[in-house]
Amino acid sequence: MSTTVSKLDEIKTDAWSGGKSPFAVEYGKLMMWFFLLSDAFTFSAFLIYYGAQRFSKLTWPDPDVVFQSIPGLADHGYPLVFVGIMTFILIMSSVTMVLAVEAGHRNAKKEVVWWMIATIIGGAMFLGCQALEWSHLHHEGYWWGSFPATYTGVDTVGALQFSNLFFTITGFHGFHVFTGVIINIIITLMVVSGVFQRSGSYLMVEKVGLYWHFVDLVWVFVFTFFYLV
Repeated sequence: MSTTVSKLDEIKTDAWSGGKSPFAVEYGKLMMWFFLLSDAFTFSAFLIYYGAQRFSKLTWPDPDVVFQSIPGLADHGYPLVFVGIMTFILIMSSVTMVLAVEAGHRNAKKEVVWWMIATIIGGAMFLGCQALEWSHLHHEGYWWGSFPATYTGVDTVGALQFSNLFFTITGFHGFHVFTGVIINIIITLMVVSGVFQRSGSYLMVEKVGLYWHFVDLVWVFVFTFFYLV
């Protein structure tokens, strides 16, 4: 009797979950989710601290003034245009990663390779844009522990905090993008060599995709806090 009841419970569980337990997650993917959750706490702490500083100071650098240039083309008059381009590039790299994962589900090796290469190029372009932005801001006088002498705000502590937090948080995010590009290159080389095709699974591409999407999502929050607030 107990065996019959146990069997009925098992059938009900399978029917409710579509025949697959919601806890049947591959170990590596589960560990990636744990890592991303812990990383999310780190970024959250940074951004919460930034928000606390931003709204506790009398004056704060105006994003429309700080980020009004297009490095190498125009020094002023184009607020947030350059960072908009950077954001578009990173979001498009997330799209190409989705296409790489989808191609992996179909075991389409060549498509996976090309979409991964496109993702790598997008990440590298974003890092290049960030380097240009950092160089321009450093030229303007913003850096760790310093801000432009032309800053007219009453509370200079706010400008100093802005400089410190901007380069720390965007630098931390840039390090994540750089790490993602390196990992994507390694995974792409593994795809080219046929490692995943021989094993019959492109799950590793999906795991890397989770990390890449997380990096893109974090940038949306960084963009909002620094460039819009």
